[in-house]
Amino acid sequence: MIELAVILPTFKERKNLAPMVARLDAALAGIAWEAIFVDDNSPDGTSDEARAIAQQDARIRVIERFGRRGLASAAIEGMCATAAPIVAVMDADGQHDPALLPEMLAAVKSGEYDLAYASRFAEGASVDAWGRPDRVKASGLANRIARKVTGVQLSDPMSGFFMLRAETLRADAHRLSGVGFKILLDILATVDAPLRVKELPLHFAARLDGESKLDQTVVFEFLVGLYDKWLGRFIPTRFALFGTVGALGVGVQMSALWLVLHLLLGERFVYGHWSSNVTFNVANTIAAVIAMTFNFVLNNELTYSDKRLRGFVPLMRGWAKFAMTCSLGLLTNVGSAAALKAMGFHDFVAVIVGIVLGSVWNFALSSKFVWGKY
Repeated sequence: MIELAVILPTFKERKNLAPMVARLDAALAGIAWEAIFVDDNSPDGTSDEARAIAQQDARIRVIERFGRRGLASAAIEGMCATAAPIVAVMDADGQHDPALLPEMLAAVKSGEYDLAYASRFAEGASVDAWGRPDRVKASGLANRIARKVTGVQLSDPMSGFFMLRAETLRADAHRLSGVGFKILLDILATVDAPLRVKELPLHFAARLDGESKLDQTVVFEFLVGLYDKWLGRFIPTRFALFGTVGALGVGVQMSALWLVLHLLLGERFVYGHWSSNVTFNVANTIAAVIAMTFNFVLNNELTYSDKRLRGFVPLMRGWAKFAMTCSLGLLTNVGSAAALKAMGFHDFVAVIVGIVLGSVWNFALSSKFVWGKY
């Protein structure tokens, strides 16, 4: 009977799988365990490598995901896919030490604790082998922000190495956001009753192979996760992100409008209005296209980072779809602004009203047809 399931979310970790399985085998001697690699369709063949290992070791399983990405959601799927009564989550890159798993298991099985986790900042812990003092400082700051916003008072709520009973996870799995990359913080901030937590010091190591998958969007994803736990119940997180990008696009459109009219066309701004309605309409159309392109790039990188388009052809195809789905919004944007301009409204007011009227249409259709996530 399986006693413990170790969930390892992966993306481009092919060379790290065999060493990790060997370390798990050594650390969990005498314990009935299985390891579930949840892979986000890695281009380096991580899923195939996991299947090859599973051919030789029945304790190894793999879930290959298509059309979605994200460490938190991968961890949730893996924890809900096992029959083991206790589940652990850890990285597959070698930075988390499997030797801590037996002590975590003993703590959870004792009944004195609901959750055990490894902290990089507990007494006796070390991050020297990590060799990234910049990341250490960033993690410390993120932990302070997380404690302030969520009320979770642990030395390292951003840890990705923890263990709990599967029934505890499944009881609130439907309420977890799955947003961002730190599932432990999501769990601790979601459960109604405070969990009794056992903290273990972690000697955080360097990666065995490859490079970190935490790209330039990691800070954004962290803030998104905090937002989702704090205000997500009132305003859907993805719509809020789309709206935030749209708000930035307002500034881009305003700036582009001024540049086109003033610098390229030489129009003069007199008493709150540009001198020519026709010139204004042409310039505003150009500015709207520039802002639309800006919005596409930011939404692709941030709002839909789990569905991010990569490569010249996919990006151009995505931009074309985004332009098509936003065409009615663009016509509404420019048309309503032109009508309000002709009625004597202030130019900037006319532009903002046009942007607002097209925003809902843009969100609904671009979510469905550009990134395939409705």
